[in-house]
Amino acid sequence: MGGVLPSLLLILAGVLVGGVWSLHRQGAPRGAVVVTALLAVLATAAGVLWMLPGEGT
Repeated sequence: MGGVLPSLLLILAGVLVGGVWSLHRQGAPRGAVVVTALLAVLATAAGVLWMLPGEGT
């Protein structure tokens, strides 16, 4: 399970980035674009930080 969760988070981040681009191109409200972009950043950060070696390994 150690490598599955970071992979899923990074896949989710990619989907969210695509969503941000799509929302932006469709002229969605700025708030929706910003919230989706923040979720993409959080998913990316979580996926990367999960892969870093830590005390539990």
